[in-house]
Amino acid sequence: MQSYEERLTAPRSWWFITVLVGIACGLILLPVGPLPMLGGVIGGIVLTGALVSSYGSVRIRVVAGSLVAGDARIPVAALGDAEVLDAEEARAWRTHKADLRAFMLLRSYIPTALRVQITDPSDPTPYAYLSTRHPQALADVLAAARAESV
Repeated sequence: MQSYEERLTAPRSWWFITVLVGIACGLILLPVGPLPMLGGVIGGIVLTGALVSSYGSVRIRVVAGSLVAGDARIPVAALGDAEVLDAEEARAWRTHKADLRAFMLLRSYIPTALRVQITDPSDPTPYAYLSTRHPQALADVLAAARAESV
């Protein structure tokens, strides 16, 4: 059985912004004194870093006959066809083509995506939109997992 795992980490530029936020916090506390300024720098970096890290810690996995994307767990038997989306198509499915009922695990800093039909008649969700750096690999693993579950 094939498996797939991908972590949708935040881009490096966000970590640079984290340092800038820490410096800004330190500058705000500069009039109070050097020790509070240092605390502001450290506190700003730690808090912003925790925020960036938590946003970039979401995972997409195919394990034990299920697609696990963030908090969602969908059995592969309930999945239909997967469509690999290039940057332009992914943008369209994030905006004007999007269905409000769809499950969207999107990260705007990842240009490509995979759109997977959900075929379970008891589930009102028409499809899952998954931002991924490797949409073809994920589609291949899902197809293989669906073939094994039949």
